[in-house]
Amino acid sequence: MIFIAVKFTVKPEWSERWIEHVTPFTEATRAEPGNLWFDWSRSVEDPHVYILLEAFADGDAGGEHVRSEHFAQAMRDLPQALVRTPQIISEEIDATDWNLMGEMTVE
Repeated sequence: MIFIAVKFTVKPEWSERWIEHVTPFTEATRAEPGNLWFDWSRSVEDPHVYILLEAFADGDAGGEHVRSEHFAQAMRDLPQALVRTPQIISEEIDATDWNLMGEMTVE
């Protein structure tokens, strides 16, 4: 799978409406056949930082994503709300879903 983490630092005036702003992009991406997940989280330390965790079945699915119209639209729409260029980690890993944590078991 292609596993991606993206860190977005949002302008203060956009922080409370960021999720609403990215909803069309989120919904369109989640509907892609090769998308495994596309999940947003907000930092507990900085309310202006959002983290996007996303995964695609393989490189082909990731490529289709970045060639989609909704991706292109997001690349045009999102910068107005950002303080800086997002930071990203994108890696191909040997997995198909989340694994259970080996150091802890909840029964």
